Amino acid sequence: MNMPKIEKRERKIAWIISGILGITIIVTAVITLFGKPLFDDYMLLALVIIVFPSAVLDYINYRWKTSVDEHLPDLFRSIVQARETGMSLPQAFEEASKRDYGSLTKELKKMVTQMHWGMLFDEAFQAFGKRVDTTLMRRTVPLVIEASRSGGHVERVFGPLGRFIQMNILANREQRAQTRPYIAIVYVAFFIFLFTITLLFKTFFVQMIDLPIIGFSSLHPEITKRIFFHMTMIQGLFSGLVAGKMGEGTMSAGLKHSVILLTCGYLAFKLIL
Repeated sequence: MNMPKIEKRERKIAWIISGILGITIIVTAVITLFGKPLFDDYMLLALVIIVFPSAVLDYINYRWKTSVDEHLPDLFRSIVQARETGMSLPQAFEEASKRDYGSLTKELKKMVTQMHWGMLFDEAFQAFGKRVDTTLMRRTVPLVIEASRSGGHVERVFGPLGRFIQMNILANREQRAQTRPYIAIVYVAFFIFLFTITLLFKTFFVQMIDLPIIGFSSLHPEITKRIFFHMTMIQGLFSGLVAGKMGEGTMSAGLKHSVILLTCGYLAFKLIL
Protein backbone atom coordinates (compact mmCIF):
# COMPACT_ATOMS: atom_id res chain seq x y z
CA MET A 1 0.00 0.00 0.00
CA ASN A 2 1.43 3.38 -1.10
CA MET A 3 1.43 6.08 1.53
CA PRO A 4 0.23 9.55 0.43
CA LYS A 5 2.62 12.48 0.40
CA ILE A 6 2.19 14.90 3.30
CA GLU A 7 3.02 18.47 2.36
CA LYS A 8 4.76 20.83 4.80
CA ARG A 9 1.69 23.06 4.73
CA GLU A 10 -0.52 20.17 5.85
CA ARG A 11 1.84 19.35 8.71
CA LYS A 12 1.86 22.98 9.84
CA ILE A 13 -1.94 23.06 9.77
CA ALA A 14 -2.04 19.84 11.83
CA TRP A 15 0.36 21.37 14.39
CA ILE A 16 -1.75 24.54 14.63
CA ILE A 17 -5.10 22.73 15.00
CA SER A 18 -3.81 20.14 17.48
CA GLY A 19 -1.98 22.89 19.40
CA ILE A 20 -5.16 24.99 19.69
CA LEU A 21 -7.17 21.97 20.88
CA GLY A 22 -4.48 21.01 23.38
CA ILE A 23 -4.16 24.53 24.77
CA THR A 24 -7.96 24.77 25.04
CA ILE A 25 -8.03 21.57 27.11
CA ILE A 26 -5.16 22.82 29.30
CA VAL A 27 -6.88 26.16 30.00
CA THR A 28 -10.18 24.41 30.74
CA ALA A 29 -8.44 21.98 33.11
CA VAL A 30 -6.62 24.79 34.92
CA ILE A 31 -9.85 26.74 35.40
CA THR A 32 -12.15 23.88 36.43
CA LEU A 33 -10.00 20.99 37.67
CA PHE A 34 -6.83 22.47 39.20
CA GLY A 35 -5.88 20.54 42.33
CA LYS A 36 -8.26 17.64 41.55
CA PRO A 37 -7.22 14.08 40.55
CA LEU A 38 -8.63 14.50 37.03
CA PHE A 39 -6.36 17.47 36.36
CA ASP A 40 -3.39 15.27 35.47
CA ASP A 41 -5.54 13.13 33.16
CA TYR A 42 -6.64 16.19 31.23
CA MET A 43 -3.08 17.48 30.98
CA LEU A 44 -1.97 14.14 29.55
CA LEU A 45 -4.90 14.16 27.12
CA ALA A 46 -3.87 17.63 25.95
CA LEU A 47 -0.27 16.47 25.42
CA VAL A 48 -1.38 13.44 23.38
CA ILE A 49 -3.75 15.58 21.27
CA ILE A 50 -0.90 17.99 20.50
CA VAL A 51 1.59 15.23 19.64
CA PHE A 52 -0.53 12.47 18.05
CA PRO A 53 -1.57 14.10 14.71
CA SER A 54 1.98 15.24 13.99
CA ALA A 55 3.33 11.82 14.91
CA VAL A 56 0.96 10.11 12.46
CA LEU A 57 1.67 12.58 9.64
CA ASP A 58 5.43 12.36 10.21
CA TYR A 59 5.28 8.56 10.02
CA ILE A 60 3.19 8.63 6.81
CA ASN A 61 5.59 11.11 5.23
CA TYR A 62 8.58 8.98 6.30
CA ARG A 63 7.03 5.90 4.67
CA TRP A 64 6.33 7.92 1.51
CA LYS A 65 9.93 9.13 1.25
CA THR A 66 11.24 5.63 1.89
CA SER A 67 9.02 4.27 -0.89
CA VAL A 68 10.23 6.99 -3.28
CA ASP A 69 13.91 6.23 -2.61
CA GLU A 70 13.37 2.49 -3.06
CA HIS A 71 11.82 3.03 -6.52
CA LEU A 72 14.51 5.39 -7.83
CA PRO A 73 16.82 2.54 -9.04
CA ASP A 74 13.89 1.02 -10.98
CA LEU A 75 13.22 4.40 -12.60
CA PHE A 76 16.83 4.83 -13.64
CA ARG A 77 16.96 1.31 -15.09
CA SER A 78 13.92 2.17 -17.19
CA ILE A 79 15.63 5.38 -18.36
CA VAL A 80 18.73 3.43 -19.41
CA GLN A 81 16.61 0.90 -21.34
CA ALA A 82 14.69 3.68 -23.10
CA ARG A 83 17.91 5.53 -24.00
CA GLU A 84 19.40 2.37 -25.48
CA THR A 85 16.49 2.24 -27.94
CA GLY A 86 17.41 5.71 -29.22
CA MET A 87 15.01 7.91 -27.27
CA SER A 88 15.97 11.36 -26.03
CA LEU A 89 16.12 11.96 -22.29
CA PRO A 90 12.68 13.67 -22.09
CA GLN A 91 11.19 10.87 -24.20
CA ALA A 92 12.81 8.29 -21.91
CA PHE A 93 11.18 9.90 -18.86
CA GLU A 94 7.84 10.04 -20.67
CA GLU A 95 8.09 6.34 -21.54
CA ALA A 96 9.12 5.51 -17.95
CA SER A 97 6.11 7.42 -16.58
CA LYS A 98 3.83 4.79 -18.13
CA ARG A 99 5.08 2.22 -15.61
CA ASP A 100 4.34 1.89 -11.92
CA TYR A 101 6.96 3.16 -9.47
CA GLY A 102 4.80 3.27 -6.36
CA SER A 103 4.80 6.63 -4.61
CA LEU A 104 7.12 8.06 -7.28
CA THR A 105 4.64 7.57 -10.14
CA LYS A 106 2.42 10.58 -9.41
CA GLU A 107 5.33 13.03 -9.25
CA LEU A 108 6.87 11.53 -12.40
CA LYS A 109 3.63 11.98 -14.35
CA LYS A 110 3.43 15.57 -13.13
CA MET A 111 6.95 16.17 -14.45
CA VAL A 112 6.04 14.74 -17.87
CA THR A 113 2.91 16.92 -17.97
CA GLN A 114 5.02 20.01 -17.27
CA MET A 115 7.30 19.13 -20.20
CA HIS A 116 4.24 18.73 -22.44
CA TRP A 117 3.22 22.27 -21.45
CA GLY A 118 6.55 23.58 -22.72
CA MET A 119 8.77 23.50 -19.64
CA LEU A 120 12.40 22.61 -20.35
CA PHE A 121 13.65 19.24 -19.10
CA ASP A 122 16.14 20.83 -16.67
CA GLU A 123 13.45 23.00 -15.08
CA ALA A 124 10.91 20.14 -14.94
CA PHE A 125 13.44 17.80 -13.35
CA GLN A 126 14.49 20.43 -10.79
CA ALA A 127 10.82 20.94 -9.88
CA PHE A 128 10.46 17.16 -9.66
CA GLY A 129 13.38 17.00 -7.24
CA LYS A 130 11.96 19.81 -5.07
CA ARG A 131 8.59 18.06 -4.81
CA VAL A 132 10.12 14.72 -3.87
CA ASP A 133 12.77 16.32 -1.60
CA THR A 134 14.46 13.23 -0.22
CA THR A 135 18.18 13.13 0.60
CA LEU A 136 18.94 10.78 -2.28
CA MET A 137 16.89 12.85 -4.70
CA ARG A 138 18.71 16.05 -3.72
CA ARG A 139 22.01 14.30 -4.52
CA THR A 140 20.68 12.94 -7.80
CA VAL A 141 19.19 16.09 -9.39
CA PRO A 142 22.47 18.01 -10.04
CA LEU A 143 24.12 14.92 -11.56
CA VAL A 144 21.24 14.23 -13.95
CA ILE A 145 20.99 17.88 -15.02
CA GLU A 146 24.72 18.14 -15.69
CA ALA A 147 24.60 14.88 -17.64
CA SER A 148 21.71 16.15 -19.78
CA ARG A 149 23.55 19.42 -20.50
CA SER A 150 26.78 17.69 -21.46
CA GLY A 151 25.02 15.49 -24.05
CA GLY A 152 26.55 12.26 -25.30
CA HIS A 153 25.79 8.91 -23.66
CA VAL A 154 23.67 10.11 -20.74
CA GLU A 155 22.65 6.53 -19.93
CA ARG A 156 26.20 5.93 -18.70
CA VAL A 157 25.41 8.26 -15.81
CA PHE A 158 22.12 6.60 -14.87
CA GLY A 159 23.59 3.11 -14.51
CA PRO A 160 26.18 3.95 -11.82
CA LEU A 161 23.73 6.42 -10.26
CA GLY A 162 21.12 3.69 -9.83
CA ARG A 163 23.71 1.39 -8.25
CA PHE A 164 24.83 4.21 -5.94
CA ILE A 165 21.25 4.78 -4.79
CA GLN A 166 20.74 1.05 -4.30
CA MET A 167 23.87 0.90 -2.12
CA ASN A 168 22.57 3.83 -0.05
CA ILE A 169 19.20 2.12 0.41
CA LEU A 170 20.88 -1.09 1.56
CA ALA A 171 23.13 0.90 3.92
CA ASN A 172 20.09 2.67 5.40
CA ARG A 173 18.30 -0.65 5.88
CA GLU A 174 21.35 -2.08 7.62
CA GLN A 175 21.57 0.99 9.82
CA ARG A 176 17.92 0.69 10.80
CA ALA A 177 18.41 -3.00 11.56
CA GLN A 178 21.38 -2.16 13.78
CA THR A 179 19.51 0.53 15.70
CA ARG A 180 16.39 -1.57 16.39
CA PRO A 181 17.98 -3.21 19.47
CA TYR A 182 18.67 0.26 20.93
CA ILE A 183 15.04 1.27 20.37
CA ALA A 184 14.01 -1.96 22.09
CA ILE A 185 16.31 -1.05 25.00
CA VAL A 186 14.45 2.28 25.37
CA TYR A 187 11.12 0.43 25.59
CA VAL A 188 12.50 -2.16 28.02
CA ALA A 189 14.01 0.57 30.21
CA PHE A 190 10.65 2.36 30.33
CA PHE A 191 8.76 -0.79 31.35
CA ILE A 192 11.42 -1.57 33.97
CA PHE A 193 10.87 1.96 35.29
CA LEU A 194 7.11 1.29 35.44
CA PHE A 195 7.68 -2.00 37.25
CA THR A 196 10.06 -0.35 39.74
CA ILE A 197 7.74 2.49 40.72
CA THR A 198 4.78 0.08 40.95
CA LEU A 199 6.79 -2.16 43.27
CA LEU A 200 7.94 0.80 45.35
CA PHE A 201 4.44 2.20 45.63
CA LYS A 202 2.72 -1.04 46.65
CA THR A 203 5.39 -2.55 48.88
CA PHE A 204 6.94 0.53 50.44
CA PHE A 205 4.97 3.79 50.39
CA VAL A 206 1.51 2.29 50.96
CA GLN A 207 2.71 0.17 53.90
CA MET A 208 4.95 2.84 55.45
CA ILE A 209 2.09 5.32 55.74
CA ASP A 210 0.71 3.41 58.73
CA LEU A 211 4.05 3.41 60.59
CA PRO A 212 4.97 6.25 62.98
CA ILE A 213 8.05 7.42 61.06
CA ILE A 214 8.84 11.10 60.84
CA GLY A 215 8.37 12.41 57.32
CA PHE A 216 6.05 9.70 56.05
CA SER A 217 2.99 11.14 57.74
CA SER A 218 2.95 14.04 55.27
CA LEU A 219 3.66 11.85 52.23
CA HIS A 220 0.20 10.47 51.48
CA PRO A 221 -0.05 7.59 48.93
CA GLU A 222 -2.11 9.79 46.62
CA ILE A 223 0.62 12.44 46.61
CA THR A 224 3.24 9.78 45.94
CA LYS A 225 1.13 8.30 43.16
CA ARG A 226 0.79 11.72 41.53
CA ILE A 227 4.54 12.32 41.71
CA PHE A 228 5.19 8.92 40.11
CA PHE A 229 2.60 9.71 37.43
CA HIS A 230 4.40 12.94 36.52
CA MET A 231 7.74 11.11 36.44
CA THR A 232 6.28 8.44 34.16
CA MET A 233 4.87 10.97 31.70
CA ILE A 234 8.18 12.84 31.52
CA GLN A 235 10.05 9.56 31.09
CA GLY A 236 7.68 8.37 28.36
CA LEU A 237 7.81 11.62 26.39
CA PHE A 238 11.59 12.00 26.32
CA SER A 239 12.32 8.27 25.95
CA GLY A 240 10.21 8.30 22.80
CA LEU A 241 12.12 11.28 21.40
CA VAL A 242 15.42 9.53 22.12
CA ALA A 243 14.17 6.37 20.37
CA GLY A 244 13.24 8.41 17.28
CA LYS A 245 16.63 10.14 17.20
CA MET A 246 18.48 6.82 17.41
CA GLY A 247 16.21 4.94 15.01
CA GLU A 248 15.49 7.47 12.25
CA GLY A 249 17.81 10.36 12.97
CA THR A 250 15.22 13.00 13.91
CA MET A 251 13.47 13.96 17.13
CA SER A 252 10.14 14.32 15.32
CA ALA A 253 10.34 10.65 14.33
CA GLY A 254 10.20 9.82 18.05
CA LEU A 255 6.77 11.39 18.54
CA LYS A 256 5.05 8.10 17.67
CA HIS A 257 7.19 6.31 20.27
CA SER A 258 6.31 9.01 22.81
CA VAL A 259 2.58 8.51 22.19
CA ILE A 260 2.94 4.73 22.64
CA LEU A 261 4.94 5.06 25.87
CA LEU A 262 2.64 7.73 27.30
CA THR A 263 -0.38 5.52 26.60
CA CYS A 264 1.29 2.48 28.18
CA GLY A 265 2.25 4.52 31.25
CA TYR A 266 -1.26 5.90 31.64
CA LEU A 267 -2.84 2.43 31.33
CA ALA A 268 -0.36 1.01 33.83
CA PHE A 269 -1.34 3.62 36.41
CA LYS A 270 -5.06 3.18 35.83
CA LEU A 271 -5.09 -0.61 35.77
CA ILE A 272 -2.31 -1.49 38.25
CA LEU A 273 -1.95 1.40 40.71
